[in-house]
Amino acid sequence: MYVTLLKMLDTSARLLRLLSLFQGRRYWSGQELCDRLEVTPRTLRRDVDRLRSLGYPVNSTSGIAGGYQLAAGATLPPLLLDDDEAVAVAVGLRTAASGTVTGIEESSVRALAKLEQVLPSRLRRRVEALHSFIVPMPNTEPKVDAETLASIAGACRDSEKLRFHYHNRNGSLSSREVEPHRLVHTGRRWYLAAWDLGRNNWRTFRVDRIKGPVATSARFVKRPPPEGDFVTFV
Repeated sequence: MYVTLLKMLDTSARLLRLLSLFQGRRYWSGQELCDRLEVTPRTLRRDVDRLRSLGYPVNSTSGIAGGYQLAAGATLPPLLLDDDEAVAVAVGLRTAASGTVTGIEESSVRALAKLEQVLPSRLRRRVEALHSFIVPMPNTEPKVDAETLASIAGACRDSEKLRFHYHNRNGSLSSREVEPHRLVHTGRRWYLAAWDLGRNNWRTFRVDRIKGPVATSARFVKRPPPEGDFVTFV
C-alpha cells in the first residue's frame, strides 16, 4: 500500500509539472516532454490522457514531428504560477481595483482575495509589503467603462468599423464612423487611434468621451500607422 501511495504521489506531481509546461509554452514535441519529465513516450501518453479526463483540452499530432499543446477550453483551467508571476498578478489586481477602468473593481477584489488566500506565507509577506509602502496618488482622471474598452478592442482586432457618439472638449456632440486601429493607454487616459471616415483622416478619441460604440459588421483593410506608430501619434 505504501508503494502504491508513493506511485500516486509521483504521478500527481508529474501531472502538475506537465500542466505547468503546457501553460508555459504553446507547443511541445513528444520527445521534449519525455526528456523534461524523464519518462517514456508510453507514460507521457498516459499522463496526457489523465489530463484530458480532468477536463484539460490537450491537442496532439502524430508522426515524427508530432507533439502536444494545451488548447483553449470551455472553462478556465487552474493556472500554475511561479513566485514572481504570483506577486505580479496580485499587484496588478490591486492596481486594477483602483485604476482608470470602471466595472472591474469588484471582480479584481474578488480575484485578489482568492489569490491571497492560497499564497504561501513568504509570498504573502512580499505582497503585503508592496501594498503597505506604495502610496498611490489620488486618481482624478475620468474613468472609462470596461465594456466600452472591450467593444473597441474587439473591433480593432476584427478590423470592423465602429459607430459612436463623441463629446469633444467643448461638450459638443457628434456622430462618428471610424476604422479603429489601436487603443493607447497613457497611464492616466485611454485613447482610440482611428481613421475617421467623415474627416478622411487620422483622429484620436478619448475613450471616456465615447458613448455607445456599435460595431457595424463592415470590415476594413488596416492602414499603415500615422507618423510611424500609434503611440507617437497619440
